[in-house]
Amino acid sequence: MRIAVLRPQVPFARGGAEIFTDRLVDELRYRGHEADLVSLPFKWYPGARVLTQAFMWRLLDLEEADGKTIDLVVATKFPSYLARHREKRVWLVHQFRQAYELDRTELGQFGESAEDRALRRKVQSLDRIALGEATRLFATSRNVADRLERSTGLASEVLPHPPQELAYRCDGYGDFVLSVNRLDRAKRIDLLLEAAALDTSLEIVIAGDGPDRERLESLARDRGLDGRVRFAGRVGEDELADLYARCLAVFYAPMDEDFGMVPFEAFLSEKPVLTTTDAGGPLEVVADGRTGLVVAPDAAELARAAGWLRENREDAASFGRAGKAIAAEVTWDRAIARLLS
Repeated sequence: MRIAVLRPQVPFARGGAEIFTDRLVDELRYRGHEADLVSLPFKWYPGARVLTQAFMWRLLDLEEADGKTIDLVVATKFPSYLARHREKRVWLVHQFRQAYELDRTELGQFGESAEDRALRRKVQSLDRIALGEATRLFATSRNVADRLERSTGLASEVLPHPPQELAYRCDGYGDFVLSVNRLDRAKRIDLLLEAAALDTSLEIVIAGDGPDRERLESLARDRGLDGRVRFAGRVGEDELADLYARCLAVFYAPMDEDFGMVPFEAFLSEKPVLTTTDAGGPLEVVADGRTGLVVAPDAAELARAAGWLRENREDAASFGRAGKAIAAEVTWDRAIARLLS
């Protein structure tokens, strides 16, 4: 089949959605399909720009390309699923969360003016129309599926995908906790820094870059964490695999995360995951006392959990091995078979 994978792209930004869609195209090609990525630059601000972006996707002609029919499109996140096609399948990463559960929070976008309230309602209306057009509707996690049903009434099938391909291995359980994330406020890396301020034995490596890096580095200096916290920046695949292989555990506790590949990457490296009770998607695979530790979103609780793992490395290893068994069940063969069935 000729398959177009649809992805909005914030220029110069790369995260889980980009890794996922690039790999999806590769996996479809590996299985003999003629697959390609269709992407448009995404800018959701200011104000009405979010609707402009939606209509750009709505106006695309994806029925054919270069005189040849496109058999199937796979849309992923807002606003790519606004595209029209007779065989549109949606593998939903997330909706425009600022119009839903993030509204009226510090991560929201829409103010209290009549215009902003109307813009938010329009985004919700477009979602119900466009997602309702899908011939198959999948969600990357139960958390995403539940949000979708609450907001639109539409039911979806939960279809997780594997993480990026790295040279996963376990080289032991070292002295540092690893954070792998885009550095923005929603990822709550400051919670880990505050935990390190309370536990003077806690060492941290933070892999990733993003708009919150300057604030986080300033926080680390203010808390006197120099020498115990390393900001590694955006690292290559070999270095990332090495960090996973050597760490004690992996911290991953965004606020109500959609899905999150990091726990699967940790598990494939046989490492336990530290997360919080309000982390969302990660809680579908991180079970307290089985594949990691789940604590309240509180720095003192997190510090105690990290200290427990440091003192109980055999249990940390056992949690990691249990996680690996879960991650091994999520394969591209299974995922693509369901996507195309």
